[in-house]
Amino acid sequence: MVVDDSAVIRGLFTRVLESSDDIRVVASVGDGALALKAIDRQDVDLVLLDIEMPNMDGLTALPKLIQAKPGLVVIMASSLTERNADISLRALRAGATDYVTKPSSREALRDADDFKRDLVEKVRALGRKSADRATAAGRRSLLPASAPAGASKLDGEIKLRPAGSVKPEVIAIGSSTGGPQALAEVLKTLTKAVSLPILITQHMPPTFTSILAAHIAQATGWPSAEAKSGDVIQNRHIYVAPGGHHMLIEKSGTQKVIRLSDDPPENFCRPAVDPMLRSIAKAYGPSVLVIILTGMGYDGRAGSQDIIKSGGTVIAQDKDTSVVWGMPGAVATSGLCSAVLPLKELGPHVSKLAA
Repeated sequence: MVVDDSAVIRGLFTRVLESSDDIRVVASVGDGALALKAIDRQDVDLVLLDIEMPNMDGLTALPKLIQAKPGLVVIMASSLTERNADISLRALRAGATDYVTKPSSREALRDADDFKRDLVEKVRALGRKSADRATAAGRRSLLPASAPAGASKLDGEIKLRPAGSVKPEVIAIGSSTGGPQALAEVLKTLTKAVSLPILITQHMPPTFTSILAAHIAQATGWPSAEAKSGDVIQNRHIYVAPGGHHMLIEKSGTQKVIRLSDDPPENFCRPAVDPMLRSIAKAYGPSVLVIILTGMGYDGRAGSQDIIKSGGTVIAQDKDTSVVWGMPGAVATSGLCSAVLPLKELGPHVSKLAA
């Protein structure tokens, strides 16, 4: 279901989504109140929910929609403003699964190929997961007798390796879809138990990353900010890669210093996890502990290979607790991880490794 007060935007969203033959828009309404009425009449797996609307805005409608249909996937849609970035992150804490940032104008939206690809990929991945949950029993009954429940050709065997033998000096985290919620869970444990610097690349646009860093500072009590070129990495500080820039680490004498890069996107992302991990492997050698959290795609796999070659350690979030098991699944099934754990177990496990 598409919920937006602009009929033009609803039409554009619908055409973009229905250009894929595995996505169907079953309802299109202009505000949150109408969405609540429609949710009772339509079989909806996912709602694309605008933030700013008359009568009932997206943040007000969000908990009501989830209450009306438990397990519903909601993607918030907002323009790229500081206020909307803050609201989007608040919505994630309130139960939204993800967000998309709308181009600044109707004309830009028509031409925004990156946005269209991102929108379709997110709706496909998250909507399919919702639909699979809703029809799990029926799907299991259709699997061949030799196939385990939930099996698919995308599943891969998890191959674990020993953790590195050197005590880490830095923790690096990569995340994407579902990442802000996962980060909050992991960081609340880490910041109580360790004093190492924490470097985070979360796939996010500009403005959103500064708000994310502020939310992290508020939740953890640690200094947390968007990284800037020239920042000297310090213990008990959290550095978030700024939207639109890769975050790289370089040696400078006895210090480690951040450098921002405008190199082309990798894995369709800037910031991307791979360049961060490659640079950390060079700067820190084996003294690195990497956590790959929920996210679409495979960003972080190539960089994790460099971490392992340098003697560092990689762990990942497990499939059941990931919103999308793309990024963590890519490292877990490539033999790069020493542990693949549920979200709530990652923080305690990292605390032991760091100690």
